[in-house]
Amino acid sequence: MNIFVKLVLVVFIVSLAQSREIVSNVKSSKLNEKILYDCVDIYKQPSLSHPLLKNHKIQMEPSFSNLKPKKQVKNKTENRIRVECPNGTVPILKNTKKYVANAQYWAERHFNPLTDESHGKHIAGVREQGRGPYHGLAAWLSVHDLNVSRDQASYANIYAGSVLNNKTNFIETGWMVNPSLFGDGQTWRFGFWKGADGAGCYNTICPGFIQVSQTDLLSGPIPHPRKGDRAVFPSIVQDEVSGNWWTTHVRNFRKDIAIGYWPKELFDIIGHSVDMVGVTGVVQASPSGISPPMGNGHLPTKNEDESARVKHLLTVNSKFKIKERDINELVKLLDSNKCYGLRDGKKRFILIESNLFTYGGPGGTSC
Repeated sequence: MNIFVKLVLVVFIVSLAQSREIVSNVKSSKLNEKILYDCVDIYKQPSLSHPLLKNHKIQMEPSFSNLKPKKQVKNKTENRIRVECPNGTVPILKNTKKYVANAQYWAERHFNPLTDESHGKHIAGVREQGRGPYHGLAAWLSVHDLNVSRDQASYANIYAGSVLNNKTNFIETGWMVNPSLFGDGQTWRFGFWKGADGAGCYNTICPGFIQVSQTDLLSGPIPHPRKGDRAVFPSIVQDEVSGNWWTTHVRNFRKDIAIGYWPKELFDIIGHSVDMVGVTGVVQASPSGISPPMGNGHLPTKNEDESARVKHLLTVNSKFKIKERDINELVKLLDSNKCYGLRDGKKRFILIESNLFTYGGPGGTSC
């Protein structure tokens, strides 16, 4: 085989491998028959039609630097799908009428992480409050597939928010299995916000979130890696200069990817900071009272590698300094030990990465 043929073969193999996770440069990018992203002019994206954003000027990148734990996560796999939109455009998930209607339904039922109101919902995780104000957080979350019915939801998320005079503002992001919302049983990345006048929304279904990356998505199905952990490392961090709330992909040994942000104008009580941050697993039971599985669907055990787990929790304090939290500094949350569990991570040797905590469970009818 001559050199030219070998070169062509190598180029073909590389292109084939990349095509599995990269959608080509077209005005619309289709992941499958049901998942379509439109490449929209960044200055004409739907969110800019929000009444509170009439005079908003897009912030193209955050002013803060990368978010890194003291111990880098050994797993270098990045569990994300990239959509290659042309320069000057950003990927926006195409909304069907059914998708919008389902999103409105689930937005009304979405669990408020700042309160103890949990009718039909159960949580397992940790929270930090009382040492604020805070300007954000990031956490490493293992990702799992779950058997969830169309009238249930199960997710793991990080959140930041405040409650004042019966008003609630918060932002969440992480992963979710919600067949009714997304139209399939896959595990998806998601974002959710609740702001001024009680308005709230998932992803980019209604105006609010400003997409900045032309390749990386706020919401999309999470692929299975060829090796290593299936995990995400999302963040919610307030920009010290603009006050906008950014979300990024925290990456190992490389620059974080800024996806976009929720403008500060959307909120009436977290324009400057929040009072509470946390990371939890959450489930929404069906109307019949059956609760879905959480985490990886199993109660956490001494073998942490067999459990859903959180490896790091980074918080951003009142001086915009990043601090990695210890489990003993956090409030633990578990409202149904019949169906779900929460365990402290084992302390390991200095050179071995530890889990912050493990969680999850099978759900059932007596939760």
